[in-house]
Amino acid sequence: MSLPSFQLLRPKTIAEAVALLAEHDREVKIVAGGTDLLPSMKQKLFTPPYVLDLRGVSELRGIRDVAGQGVEIGALTTLSAIEHASIIRKDYSVLYEAVRTVASPVLRNMGTLGGNVCLDTRCLWYNQSLLWRKSCGFCLKKDGDLCHVAPGGKFCWAAFSGDTPPALLCLGAEIEIVSSHGVRRTPLSEFYVNDGIVRLRLAPNEIVTRVFLPASAAGWRGSYHKLRIRGSIDYPLAGVAVALKMNQDRVADARVAITAVNPAPHLVKDADAQLIGLAPDEGLAERIGEMAARTAKPLTTSALTPEYRREMVRVFTKRAVVACAN
Repeated sequence: MSLPSFQLLRPKTIAEAVALLAEHDREVKIVAGGTDLLPSMKQKLFTPPYVLDLRGVSELRGIRDVAGQGVEIGALTTLSAIEHASIIRKDYSVLYEAVRTVASPVLRNMGTLGGNVCLDTRCLWYNQSLLWRKSCGFCLKKDGDLCHVAPGGKFCWAAFSGDTPPALLCLGAEIEIVSSHGVRRTPLSEFYVNDGIVRLRLAPNEIVTRVFLPASAAGWRGSYHKLRIRGSIDYPLAGVAVALKMNQDRVADARVAITAVNPAPHLVKDADAQLIGLAPDEGLAERIGEMAARTAKPLTTSALTPEYRREMVRVFTKRAVVACAN
């Protein structure tokens, strides 16, 4: 499969980038590391006349420790740079655990945090060649009017499959978004739309520029567990992130988040209330696992059955809670 023809735009600053986005409106796609967009373009899922290459915008790179406020990570910072950053491994271990599972070392050298946060949703019926999709009559997400996962419905169930967002949700992360109209900052928890097509609260003329990790989440114990067919390269078919703030042997604060089993990453509602003030044991971890499994709504968007993926959410959540407690 070859790439479609397009004009490559290479801004050197954020101001240039958002000006080009405004100029070309909905006819442009943004490429950061290219590990997700370029394969999709080869499959003819996207055929934009223009591609905006952000790699020349140096101000989008880097990890900065801001005294008393937390850590700022540029959206163009590679996943491998985050994996090898001592401050992430030491103070934000759930993010470190998630980042090191993404794809393979070669792909982490190219893939960026911003790209992982803004990852397209995936589905067995969507991520295929043009010839394959045409033979099936296309799907609701691309060129068709039928959802093969839930026939008869008008809702796209394609699953969000980023590894870092559940970890970032557990840390209470915020993101900075820039357009030609200005800058806004929003909690990551308000960024996602639980719809396989709409996906993000991000206008076509906006760019995610930075991710903020609050100082209040530094030092929390973290664990991330990922289900995939192969031990490397694959996207998650179910993923669970758990972060606990411990006061000796009891939980002072907690968050649990899941990915790859819904059209968006989700925090598990009320998991914190069930954990705070208690010393986690096998029984408590099992209850949190059951809550996470109820939050998961996997359908047939991958090669594994929905039932198995939901069960693994339960198992992984239990394991992650126990791992953090220990």
